[in-house]
Amino acid sequence: MRNDHMVLSAFGQASASKTQNGAWSHPASTPDVTDPEYYINLARELEHAGFDMVFFDDRLAMPAVYGGNFRKAVELGTRAIKLDLLTILGLMAAHTTRLGLGATYSTTYYHPYHVARAFATLDHLTRGRAIWNIVTSLNEDEAANFGTEHLDHDGRYDRADEFLEAATALWNSWDADAYELDRASGRFADPDKVREAAFDGDTFATRGPLTVPRPPQGWPTLLQAGQSSRGRTFAGRWADLIFISASTLERARKSYREQREAVEAAGRDTSAVKIMPSVYTLVAETDEIARERKKFLESRSDPVEALMLLSELSGVDLSKLDATRPIPDDLLDRTTGSKAIMTNVIGRLRELYGPDATPRDLADFSVKGTSQWFVGDAMTVADGLEEWFLEEGCDGFVINQAETPGSWESFGRSVIPELRRRGRVAPAGENGLNFRARVGLEREPSKR
Repeated sequence: MRNDHMVLSAFGQASASKTQNGAWSHPASTPDVTDPEYYINLARELEHAGFDMVFFDDRLAMPAVYGGNFRKAVELGTRAIKLDLLTILGLMAAHTTRLGLGATYSTTYYHPYHVARAFATLDHLTRGRAIWNIVTSLNEDEAANFGTEHLDHDGRYDRADEFLEAATALWNSWDADAYELDRASGRFADPDKVREAAFDGDTFATRGPLTVPRPPQGWPTLLQAGQSSRGRTFAGRWADLIFISASTLERARKSYREQREAVEAAGRDTSAVKIMPSVYTLVAETDEIARERKKFLESRSDPVEALMLLSELSGVDLSKLDATRPIPDDLLDRTTGSKAIMTNVIGRLRELYGPDATPRDLADFSVKGTSQWFVGDAMTVADGLEEWFLEEGCDGFVINQAETPGSWESFGRSVIPELRRRGRVAPAGENGLNFRARVGLEREPSKR
């Protein structure tokens, strides 16, 4: 049976955008993402507000698809900076005790041993709060930074399956009770409870055992955003938290239903998996004030940045399209990045703007947000979130920010208390042995 408590995550970036997702140009934002105080203050605010977790998005290259180079990304500050995330989570861990801490790491450009060791270490040093956001990476610029060729969509997921088989074998190479530190007997650990991973696949091989004892959570919580059919299958097998994109409740319910079916097809209990759509919230003293602030945000938008980010997602240089002519029908066929996200974006665009929607319309649509916005006072926003939750559109939410840290501050200080009053989020200060236990996930995962 589904837990009555929503899981609430903040969606962060160790990078910057000119509009939304932190909006370095917003007059109320803290803009310098290279300052350690940025992350220390953010960690404290999110934990105090009652968020269950934060995770950080990442890509391994500057946006360079739009216009064929990275100059505009540097000029506008469009995700031109992307800091290493595990270093940041270590900093945030030192200033929190409860907040789940998530980092994005790629299965395409790293090795299972490195990732397994890094996240097992983080899980120990946070006492069971590590979350790995699994991505397969999506564009040729990332491949170029690693001196290799960009893999096709299904090939990336085949590699990811094998990556997870290797990583989980490494985490399972220590039994939970192998680490003893018994001074009386002089035995550090039980050698009968530590074994080789002995993984030998088509792409990866690792002998093991891992040089880190079994993590407090069994293995770190696994987060994944599978949108395509192949992505849903992957998430159904591996993910504890599934991050989806939905611009309406109807679409959220459809995605929720499809993803639960994928979890069942993998032979897993659907109640142990949390499905969370990406949304924006804008909270103010009244609904009218909130709507005016939303208009202000839209007035500061940059259509070039919007198309730059979509070019990065799709792998298609949208600067080459005629802004006044309908979007070509073969745009999805030309997409080498996230076909699922672009399918959703273009489908929703044509619903709103008609079949002859142009790249100019696409920029306008992207500026207004391809995710659902909940705008109003605390009661209005809480009502909207509660409806999605009760109507089986989700098990919780990934809250984007239009400004940092203001979007999360206003949400945490007004909406979370209202949701708590309704019994939709856990009581203040409630703790479990680790992140999995606290949010109702499988406590000791077994090999999948």
